[in-house]
Amino acid sequence: MANRKKHIVVLATGGTIAGVGEKGKDTGYVSGQISATDLVATVPELSEYAEISAEQICNVNSDDITDKIWIRLARRVTELQEDESVDGVVVTHGTDTMDETAYFLSLTVKCEKAVILTGSMKPATAKNPDGPANLLGAVRAAVGFAVDDDPPANKVWVYFGEELFDARNVQKCSASALNPMGVECPGAGSGLDTPMEKNFFDVSKLESLPRVNVVYFTVDANPKILEYAACVSDGLVIAGAGSGEFSLEWAETLSKIDIPVVIASRTNHGTVTLNESLAPGRICAGSLAPQKAAVLLKLCLTVTENPKAIKRYFAQ
Repeated sequence: MANRKKHIVVLATGGTIAGVGEKGKDTGYVSGQISATDLVATVPELSEYAEISAEQICNVNSDDITDKIWIRLARRVTELQEDESVDGVVVTHGTDTMDETAYFLSLTVKCEKAVILTGSMKPATAKNPDGPANLLGAVRAAVGFAVDDDPPANKVWVYFGEELFDARNVQKCSASALNPMGVECPGAGSGLDTPMEKNFFDVSKLESLPRVNVVYFTVDANPKILEYAACVSDGLVIAGAGSGEFSLEWAETLSKIDIPVVIASRTNHGTVTLNESLAPGRICAGSLAPQKAAVLLKLCLTVTENPKAIKRYFAQ
């Protein structure tokens, strides 16, 4: 039918948007309590814009998202991309790690239809929950009623507080603001004109991902942290100071570590310029925040452990 209502599938993973607590209060709630079906039912206006199907991928606080959940989510989103009856996908997700999941999906799902993540800062039982408005906005964006009437391109987005952010640049920048989302690079805007990520990784046959940990440098941080992290990791990301800097003690310890290491910045803004005197032969995160660099490194390690090959992925 030429004029059929568009079909949007809502994949729920839990988070604050599905949180329950004392009625009327914004704090003291438990995330991931409301089912996907019940969550959609709280926003009857959705039916004005699309036919809605709801599915539960998991129901957890986003701090408890795992690589296995990521893989399961990517597989389902891929299936929905190939389903001719589906016009778009909305993923509800906790805000704490939403930027990581969005970036992972952008690297593992070839999108022909928009994929939009959304969530909330207040639980469903709050006096004025923000989840229903964000879910409605995400669905509207998925069917073409996007911000500034500019429909999202074929890629992964985050919708929050009436704004769209592309998956590569978005980051949670506030622990408490009603719209906590921002972009990593000043001047990047909401990313509506950001080109599609060139890297793509097939996780359809994987059960898990390589282990990558982020190590945070501070003044006088003990370099033994690096040694321990290397023992329990397949790859490391160092969140260095400034443009990825760290102490000479850390540099000496790093020289003895033989797994791939990416150098990022704890500032989360600007571009890292790799200091070859501190980290010769290591991998530069560029403008990726440490947690995003960890996502990309995990995926790189599914195809190669060669630092030179990994550098090429990061350069893209």
